[in-house]
Amino acid sequence: MKVFVAGGSGTIGFPLVRALVEAGHQVTALTRSMSKRDALCAAGASVAVADALDRSALIAVVKGARPTHVIHQLTALPKGGPRRPSDLDATNRLRIDGTRHLLDAALLAGARRFVLGSFAAVPARGLAAEAADDAASAAIREMEHQVLEATAAGVLDGVILRYGIFYGLATPSTAAMIALVRKRRLPVVNGDKGQLPFIHIDDAVSATVRALDRAPIGTAYNIVDDRAVSLTELVETLAEYTRSAPPRHVPAWLPPLVSPYMARLIALRLSLSNAKARTELGWRPKYSTMRDGLRQVVREEA
Repeated sequence: MKVFVAGGSGTIGFPLVRALVEAGHQVTALTRSMSKRDALCAAGASVAVADALDRSALIAVVKGARPTHVIHQLTALPKGGPRRPSDLDATNRLRIDGTRHLLDAALLAGARRFVLGSFAAVPARGLAAEAADDAASAAIREMEHQVLEATAAGVLDGVILRYGIFYGLATPSTAAMIALVRKRRLPVVNGDKGQLPFIHIDDAVSATVRALDRAPIGTAYNIVDDRAVSLTELVETLAEYTRSAPPRHVPAWLPPLVSPYMARLIALRLSLSNAKARTELGWRPKYSTMRDGLRQVVREEA
């Protein structure tokens, strides 16, 4: 296959590019930064440098690559992960305008399969918009709608992968959390009953490679661990595995004042099933739970 990976130098983009090359595919990786070019070339990919928000430039590089498959992994997240709603502004724009431009480019380049990397932790999915009208959820809904609309029109064969929250040694947010846990600077919240979907970055990559030719047209999958966990369990597990002091506890009223974004995550209860991906893609996560995956992360980090 000739695969175009938009967001090829990102958290999932770079390991995905490597996996696709190792699987024998001809890969073109899109990046906005010339500084990422050498690493992508060393991974075996051709490199296209363009901004996905520049429609003309994006169309030119996608047409030049002449892909059969396009994978959308466009984000612009802070290195340590988002901590406030404004940290998602650039990614929201990519999810709306960048998706529109990439769909146009794929169509004009003659690509047929379009795989969208979406996000599973969106409580508004399937609910009225007023149930969660924040900009990030709205952008994700709009991004998915664009792909499903193009698929329904018969112009592209769209597939949606709704990833859990990424973790892994190569994931900047995980490295940042480990550093904070060791310094006892990552507290847990009293009464945290959240249930969040996570996924090891290696498992997200393997599911994406399988979806290229195994996923039926117009389908959506939850690419998540077998069991959702709270942020408290995540932090306590990291402290246990790194042999750090137990995390401090803070009252439930504090996070909404100092970190509204984190407070929103703590409040979510999204216990999602990966059964459909297991059945239809023949995919099995290497790390079935967050504890399994973090154990390996800490071993590699030591």
